[in-house]
Amino acid sequence: MSAIARWFSHVGIPVFGYDRTPSPLTLKLEEEGMKVTYEDSLDTIPGRVKDDMENVLVVWTPAIPKDNVQLNFFQQNGFNLKKRSEVLGMITHSMYTVGVAGTHGKTTTSSMVAHMLKYAGKNIAAFLGGLTQNYESNLILHDEENEEKPVVVVEADEFDRSFLRLHPNVAVVTSVDADHLDIYGDAQELTRNFESYIKLLPEDGLLFIQKNALEKLDRNSFGGLSLRQYGLGEGEIRAENVKAGIASFEFDFVSKEKTIEGLILKVPGFHNVENALASIAIALHFGISESAIREGLETFRGVKRRFEIKRQDNKGVYIDDYAHHPEEIRAFLRSVKAMYPGKKLMAIFQPHLFTRTRDFAEGFSEALSLADEVVLLDIYPARELPIEGVNAAMLMDKITSPEKSLQTKEGLLEFLDKKRPEVLVTLGAGDIDRLVDPINNLIEQWD
Repeated sequence: MSAIARWFSHVGIPVFGYDRTPSPLTLKLEEEGMKVTYEDSLDTIPGRVKDDMENVLVVWTPAIPKDNVQLNFFQQNGFNLKKRSEVLGMITHSMYTVGVAGTHGKTTTSSMVAHMLKYAGKNIAAFLGGLTQNYESNLILHDEENEEKPVVVVEADEFDRSFLRLHPNVAVVTSVDADHLDIYGDAQELTRNFESYIKLLPEDGLLFIQKNALEKLDRNSFGGLSLRQYGLGEGEIRAENVKAGIASFEFDFVSKEKTIEGLILKVPGFHNVENALASIAIALHFGISESAIREGLETFRGVKRRFEIKRQDNKGVYIDDYAHHPEEIRAFLRSVKAMYPGKKLMAIFQPHLFTRTRDFAEGFSEALSLADEVVLLDIYPARELPIEGVNAAMLMDKITSPEKSLQTKEGLLEFLDKKRPEVLVTLGAGDIDRLVDPINNLIEQWD
């Protein structure tokens, strides 16, 4: 949503918005000249919006609760409303589009693609789902004076079928694990929608798809489309000789046409090596040189809250990540353990959504059990109302870690001060991000 807000502001259109709570991102938007309110009432809708219905576009996300007062006002009074995905499709319709989809990995992969192309001098724009560390933004603007036709890199979000509004020329599918079952009902419906997304590609389009993701789809459903599989150690495009280091991974890129040895990725994680494969393949598709690919990859600093190493010193290791699905947690913790073998790992997890916690309870417990100690916070409800019997405690029984506990956000710092873990990670897509700086400041005080 904020990337679209920034786009309209950039082209000179006044932007007003609502969010549930202030955050570093909303405060940054205010610094950039946008008006943001945090009170869901009719009184906080600006008069110039209420009084000029014909010239107002209301962009909304289905993440907004159905009982939102402002949204209902706009719906009931004939305003021009469009979902975020519709507007993104409108903006990018006339541009050559690289769409990056997947239940996990799409934010990092789309950001990596955008950075590698921009680093190599391509005229690109990008609408991303997270704040890139390289650009401190989720929006990259193309150079309008550049005669080269711009390429737009778009994170293609499957939530609420948003990605079906896009017009990709090149597509990436990083994963097709069951998620958003509150929207899709079951995993089969989710995979059918991913197949529909792939079918949006034109006849001369190109698909890069992770090997396991392809196995979950009906390959025949998208006909003779040109596609390339990728994966760790397998697929037409693969990573070989992968070595996990402290704060970086090294690997070889291998395909039928090209081998690039000794690549350095400073955003750790086996899953990020896989994301890099798709990004490198796209860069090669656009004719980017091997040296520019090598340098672009090594200078990629990642996305905020995606394997973000907050500290790594004599006081300990602290890493924060957005992981909120069992497969994401599994991939993340596996990589952390490979980076710090023999060290005790504590994972603090805030479940996101009652429905997701209910639907994947067993998977969460199994994935979290990779940590030596698991700390669970209460479920972050987001747009949902509580579901009877669904809570963080329901995950506890099947977590097999030697130590596990339930903690409150209010009591967490005191708990950590007593424990002083060697390697600490925080996980979740809710408001756990508000605890990151306080935790890091606490660790700074340790002897």
